[in-house]
Amino acid sequence: MPEIVTTPLSFFEAEIEFDEPNLKIWLDRIDIVEAVYASLRAWNIKVDDIEVVTTGKPSEQGVKFKIPEKRSSFFFGAAACRFTRDSTNWETAQETIEILDAALKAFKAKSPTKIRAFKTAVALHVQPKTKPFIEIMRPLIPAGMAALESEPSRSVAVVVKWKGRRVTIDGSAQIANGIFIRYEREFDSGTSYEDMARQLYADEAQVFAMLDIREE
Repeated sequence: MPEIVTTPLSFFEAEIEFDEPNLKIWLDRIDIVEAVYASLRAWNIKVDDIEVVTTGKPSEQGVKFKIPEKRSSFFFGAAACRFTRDSTNWETAQETIEILDAALKAFKAKSPTKIRAFKTAVALHVQPKTKPFIEIMRPLIPAGMAALESEPSRSVAVVVKWKGRRVTIDGSAQIANGIFIRYEREFDSGTSYEDMARQLYADEAQVFAMLDIREE
């Protein structure tokens, strides 16, 4: 029977990559800022929630809009847009889509930027109800690796990457007796938000089934 887990911490990110960098954004972006700000007013964004990012590499600089009530943010720069939301779950998926869609539509309306791909990631810190986390993760250890020592391992970390997909499983550094799960998938620009959500939901179900866990 699957081990029941809770999810104290969770996170969603979508990086929207452009076909080509739009360097004009560095010099003339007021129309974009005004449009994105207006699109997010429905979620009570304030002027003080806008931040001009001037540190880091050129690709990391741009404008960030924070949406405190939804623990979300939307960023645009010369090479990509980025949307993030903390404390996500599948019950709030539709609202998350609505916020991202509103901001991205406003950005595209004022910027002749062609999108190449969506790089999505969901991160979860799950906590087993009864079992030690290592008991759940130990079957992931390759037999040859497990044979290196006679005593049981204390932790496990696994990263597997395919074309357009990546899964990371590790012990959580943020919650006691926790498992960190991060699954990433790339979608082409023509994929609908609903299809992305369905695929990510299927990815999560697949990882949970592999670990033999089930959310409470």
